[in-house]
Amino acid sequence: MYTIPPAYLTPFFLALNAVSSIGIVYTNKVIFKTQGFGYGTLLTVIHFAITTLGLFICQMAGVFETKRVDIIKIIPLCLSFCGFVALTNMSLVYNTIGFYQLIKVLTTPLLVIIQTLFYGKTFSLKIKLALTITCVGVAIATGSDSQANFIGTVVALSALLITCMYQIWVGTKQTELQCNSFQLLYYQAPISCVMLIPISFFSDNLMETFYMPCFDTMCWILFSGVLAFFVNISIFLVIGETSPVTYNVLGHFKLCVILSLGFVAFGDDINFRILSGILLTLTGIFWYTNLKMAEGAKAKEEAEKAELKTVEVSHDEEGSDEKDA
Repeated sequence: MYTIPPAYLTPFFLALNAVSSIGIVYTNKVIFKTQGFGYGTLLTVIHFAITTLGLFICQMAGVFETKRVDIIKIIPLCLSFCGFVALTNMSLVYNTIGFYQLIKVLTTPLLVIIQTLFYGKTFSLKIKLALTITCVGVAIATGSDSQANFIGTVVALSALLITCMYQIWVGTKQTELQCNSFQLLYYQAPISCVMLIPISFFSDNLMETFYMPCFDTMCWILFSGVLAFFVNISIFLVIGETSPVTYNVLGHFKLCVILSLGFVAFGDDINFRILSGILLTLTGIFWYTNLKMAEGAKAKEEAEKAELKTVEVSHDEEGSDEKDA
């Protein structure tokens, strides 16, 4: 059985997330607009139900082994995900698209602040500058009509905070509970799915407007669910192997690809502002990537030196023991 070399695992996880996320964006676009299935929260419930089934199949196939964990410790992760879904949908209702995108850009700097203040993480000045360039580029590329109101601002900021906490907990819970991405998502997916069911009844107004989709729509929903499985597991894998900040930078890259594909493949409007924003975003992303690769190479070199030093000390102690004997 072929296994991916360790050196290529992180790039593979990043690529898997990018491809599946971009794919699900356009698949959901078909479901919502072409197929007329406008139940966003219910679709998320279906996604997590299919993710749960996919994880069960992976577990039966021996991809990973289940691990007994304290369910209570996973509840905050599940609640933060449900809050993220509900508040994001509410933010789209109460805010303009421009203001929604502008607040969403603040996820990256808020993650840096939270991790610095509460988790002891450090970010170099160059990393901060690269992230600033990336966020400014995204704001330019996506910013349009940014009208704010009190309720919309409160909802948007609440969604922003809960999104940051969800992404941070995806990483910290794997360390805290000593489980891998598959094992953690194996518990989170079904619990979140059950929690979202009552939310979907209110947010999607299912009691009054629900209709049974046709076979064609159901096929699209099933395909979207399969993509959601890869999106969900790759989120856990990417954050587990890198960090929430790196995952957000990947998200900005995906946005650039989506905007570019919309123009090239679907004839979406593009102007100088959007184009310059994309180029500025990519500049920040490539700089950030180079800085992280340099940090990784330096950390690897220091680890090798420390290991070599340990071996030398061990040899010296052995020689000393022989002389004493």
